[in-house]
Amino acid sequence: MFAPTLRRAVLALALVAAGFAGAGPAAAQGNPSFSLVNRSGQTIMEIYASSVSVNSWGQDLLGANVLPNGQSFQVNLPPNQCQNDIRVVYQDRRSEERRGVNTCQLTEVVFGNQQQQATPAPGGKGGGAAPAATGNPSFNLVNRTNKTIQVLRASPSSDQNWGEDRLGTAVVPPGGTFQIRLPAGECTYDVRIEYADNTAEERRGIDLCSISTLTVP
Repeated sequence: MFAPTLRRAVLALALVAAGFAGAGPAAAQGNPSFSLVNRSGQTIMEIYASSVSVNSWGQDLLGANVLPNGQSFQVNLPPNQCQNDIRVVYQDRRSEERRGVNTCQLTEVVFGNQQQQATPAPGGKGGGAAPAATGNPSFNLVNRTNKTIQVLRASPSSDQNWGEDRLGTAVVPPGGTFQIRLPAGECTYDVRIEYADNTAEERRGIDLCSISTLTVP
């Protein structure tokens, strides 16, 4: 006589367990909002953040505001939208992007040179220049112009010459991507891009260790 009641109890427990199992992945995702920190040395004029599943950047999150160097801006994103692409545009119109960032696993994203400045000892001389930031400066070059990139030169900002063509025998057509491999070590680089129409552009003092993608223009 107790068998139907027992079966109902077992079924109810199974449904409760299933409910917890279904809720697990969503609960594990978390809050994707973060603080964007500007350590670039110049003013950020525009900020964009969108899901990796979206093909457009959407609206400028700063609106009529700007983000001066040394300050931060709170980027609020929809709950559980963890995988995001982030783009900033600087005062000189140069842009910088971070692709596929899991913002649910961090509280801030820093743009610009992150190396520390040396602090002089009290009552004495400064300890000299801070050691240069080191890491992996390799990056993906993305060509969003309507011109073919024929040459890319990248050298540490401490060097006096541009060095070799990092593309070798390759070219990067409009819409194309090319992986630029650089030796681990110094992070701050100058980059020169030469197009098939004999025009060129340069970007100076880029912290390549802090980005994975360099997009032109």
